[in-house]
Amino acid sequence: MPAYGALDLPAADVPVGPETGLSLDDAVNLLLQQNLDLLALKYEVPMAEADVLTAGLRANPIFYADAQLVPYGSFNRERPGGQTQYDINITHPLDVNRKRQARLQVAEVAKRAVEAQLQDAVRRLIDNLYTAFIDVAAATLTREYSLKYQEGIDRLLSINEDLLDKQQIAEDPVFALRAQSEVARLQVREASQAVVRTTRSLAQVLNIPRDQALSIEIHDKLRDERPLPMAEAELIAVAMERRPDLAAQRLGVMRSHADVRLAERSRLSDFYLLYQPYTFQDNTPDGLKPARSWAVGLTAPLPVYNRNQGNIARARFNVDQTRIELARLERQVQDEVAEIAHEFELSRQAMLESERQILPAARRVRDAAYRRWQGGETNIVEFLNAQRDFNERVRGYRDAIVRHRRDALDVNSAVGARILP
Repeated sequence: MPAYGALDLPAADVPVGPETGLSLDDAVNLLLQQNLDLLALKYEVPMAEADVLTAGLRANPIFYADAQLVPYGSFNRERPGGQTQYDINITHPLDVNRKRQARLQVAEVAKRAVEAQLQDAVRRLIDNLYTAFIDVAAATLTREYSLKYQEGIDRLLSINEDLLDKQQIAEDPVFALRAQSEVARLQVREASQAVVRTTRSLAQVLNIPRDQALSIEIHDKLRDERPLPMAEAELIAVAMERRPDLAAQRLGVMRSHADVRLAERSRLSDFYLLYQPYTFQDNTPDGLKPARSWAVGLTAPLPVYNRNQGNIARARFNVDQTRIELARLERQVQDEVAEIAHEFELSRQAMLESERQILPAARRVRDAAYRRWQGGETNIVEFLNAQRDFNERVRGYRDAIVRHRRDALDVNSAVGARILP
């Protein structure tokens, strides 16, 4: 093995972080338990249930009491008047057109839509978690690469400084290596800061206390060369069945139909049944006994002018609009799944080609440059240039691994189900 072996960067298929670190499944469970946005959104369901309760309530009866023909002073022959009358009335609304049942149907469908929207919010929050989690994994891997590169440069620098002290080499190689060492240290500092930044973002998503945020260590095997478990058409079929935003939109179509039924039943307002269980007529001014009686009556609206025509037309237009929106969303989901499936295959091929062809070729070029330098055929600058080119190829390989891991998780988000681990 060449003496500069420490310059080789760590294998990307080695899991990132300690074995006891936070796994992606652990992070998802924490998200579902602790994410503040999700905790707030969960109140939407009981509020929708309260709307169902409200929609099912009947209108309250009306109590009314009055006194009629009360004289200013008293009635007499010169100022005659009828008997003073005291009434107690109860008016009860009658929903003859079953508007309450229609309102209840609208509220129940709306509640189901809210539940589907909550599931879609969970899907999108998990997708955000995927991004934050892989950002931490990528930053951690970059820090490991940078530390490994710094270790190799420092080893070469130490060897060449010893040779310089023994006056076996010129100063130029040492100066070049010192410059590379400073660059490597800068890269380590930047990579370490990226780990801190991405870890804080992950802690915020998981609602982990700030004083504990930087103690998070994740565990994830970034590299995975497994192909998609099903064909593109099957992925689209799963997405059409499982995506909660599609379910919410379909429920929106159902609600629009329920709104039409409610608007049609609202053409006729409530009837009012009047029950007057007690009427007292004071006949004592005429020297007669007082009289007691009861009455009943019905008030019915006449839908001559207002038959709720505007709201009915609006509700029917809304049905067509929500159907179009559903068709648009279905097309969008199909294209999204097809696109991410294509991206998944491209990133998988890029990763495999990089590790099977590009990296080995770059390593051979670097090794040859090292041998020429060791044999005195060239100076160290050529070797450092070859090493720099090799590092670029390794960085590209690392980016390909991270991109493919993101694409794998994006497949899950696009399909709305855990297709890939």
